[in-house]
Amino acid sequence: MKIAFRPTAVLLTLSLAVVGLAACSEAPAGENDPAGAGACKPADVKLVGQVRNESNPYEASWLAGGDAFAKTVGLTQQRLTYGGDSTKQQEQISQLLAGDTKCLVMNVLPNGDSDTAPIVKGADKAGAYLVTQWNKPADLKPADYQTWISHITYNGVESGKQIGDALAKSIGGSGGIIALQGVLDTAAAKDRFAGLQESLKANTGVQLLDQQTANFSRAEALTVTKTLLTKHGDKVKGIWAANDDMALGALEALQQAGKAGKVAVVGIDAVPDAVAAVQSGSMTATVSSDGTWQGGIGLAIGFCVATGKLQVKDIAADNRAFFAEQFLITKDNAASFAQPKTDPADFDCANVFKRVAGPLK
Repeated sequence: MKIAFRPTAVLLTLSLAVVGLAACSEAPAGENDPAGAGACKPADVKLVGQVRNESNPYEASWLAGGDAFAKTVGLTQQRLTYGGDSTKQQEQISQLLAGDTKCLVMNVLPNGDSDTAPIVKGADKAGAYLVTQWNKPADLKPADYQTWISHITYNGVESGKQIGDALAKSIGGSGGIIALQGVLDTAAAKDRFAGLQESLKANTGVQLLDQQTANFSRAEALTVTKTLLTKHGDKVKGIWAANDDMALGALEALQQAGKAGKVAVVGIDAVPDAVAAVQSGSMTATVSSDGTWQGGIGLAIGFCVATGKLQVKDIAADNRAFFAEQFLITKDNAASFAQPKTDPADFDCANVFKRVAGPLK
């Protein structure tokens, strides 16, 4: 099932040649642009997907999508996880970039906004093709680099408001709720919580009793939710979670507290367990960013550039950093999202930007 849901001067000396190949990471895109060369044979491309961990179902689906794309081009994806440890992530990237990077394609989930710049600058200096997703500082732009092809994210304000509105509707437009925030140094967490705040402004009968970070972790969400349930008791009518893993942790806490089915819960990511929970009615809503597509599309974009089927200079400015399509899932449509899988057509070089919902400004 396909989810429907985003003249430089002639070099006269060897020393100048070396400088040109090194290419300052701050150089304007298009000057000595190795990403536009497309000199790689398909069999020579090395595909790498990197996420925090595979215990998170959404990130596991990302890696599965990378595997699925790799299979379509006769390659294997190297799967890397860094356990939410920024230092470990940077070490893994440094090791990759210390090797043969001529045909290296990386699809990376930076741990936080502050982790993106060193990854981008390292890849650019090494000439490795890079797609990042979710997290980056606003002033860091792919168009300012040579081999950083695209950055993909989702409108977190929109999704945070969508699930906030669904939660408000579920509790009848009034009552107390608690919020579980994600990793605070991420655009996703910041934007989603801003979306909740917009929802609260629109649904004035809903009161935010408390909010704490649970770092996108099911285990942490279980602990935090138990604490907040003890603190606020029956005043809690709903739980807003910035991702599904935390929403599932909240569901477990509710079950342990004997409140299963009595408190509405919403999340984001549309992981299989959450979609099943929405189908059964134990969760109210989630939002799909299609992790399998994300895992495949980052590698597909890099592969198309590496092999010359796409030229960076020909990629529209709005496709260098963009919001991808996302969809609200409720009980009414959950069945159609129950078994997501990749569609190889999505990864054709002519189609890799078909899910662009708008530019990231």
